[in-house]
Amino acid sequence: MSIVIGGMIGLGKTSVADILSAHFQHKGIESKVFYETVDDNPILPLYYELTQEELDARRIPFLLQLFFLNKRFKTVKDCINWREPIYTIQDRSIYEDWYFAYVNKNLGRISDLEFKIYEDLVDNMMEELNELPKKAPDLMVYLKGSFDTVIDRIMARGRSFEINPELKEYYFEVWKGYDEWVMNQYAASEVLVIDMDTTDVVKNNDDALRVCRDVEEKLNEILNRTQTPIF
Repeated sequence: MSIVIGGMIGLGKTSVADILSAHFQHKGIESKVFYETVDDNPILPLYYELTQEELDARRIPFLLQLFFLNKRFKTVKDCINWREPIYTIQDRSIYEDWYFAYVNKNLGRISDLEFKIYEDLVDNMMEELNELPKKAPDLMVYLKGSFDTVIDRIMARGRSFEINPELKEYYFEVWKGYDEWVMNQYAASEVLVIDMDTTDVVKNNDDALRVCRDVEEKLNEILNRTQTPIF
């Protein structure tokens, strides 16, 4: 089984991935988390810290999208090729990568030509994945939250390059269309929505257990259609 954790910046994708992995391990189900590349990403701090003029001159948004796309493509291949655990958990998916590129195009940070090149590259990559046994996840766990919750969580985790007040407009542009994209355009797998306005898996153990139970129930629904439920 393959799970992806989706959602806005700061809403807790990594925490949810870690909690689910630990939960599966406790039940005797081997799992592996594939994390989004942040700490060793040389381009991400520049994206957040440079002025708009510097971003345009150095084409940082386009480079960042290519960096993430390359890493997420490798993650999909790693998940497919990983034989040992039953469950793989991805911290954000290659499908969401397109959404971030689309937002950057709408903001004028990526040109129409760059977006066309990006989409052509995505299409080429997905054709390669079609030759592999399974490219799509079984489930997206989508972390949904109000814009106030997003900002509060970003500020709470305190990554210096993320807390510039001038970034609030960018976060809003990403946030405002995310739900619509997931619910009406994302079609790679089924979706389980977790309301992060009322959920804190880090500070509230009951919330963490509830999320794990909800994921179990959804996975059993999926497994019921193809094989014996595992939980």
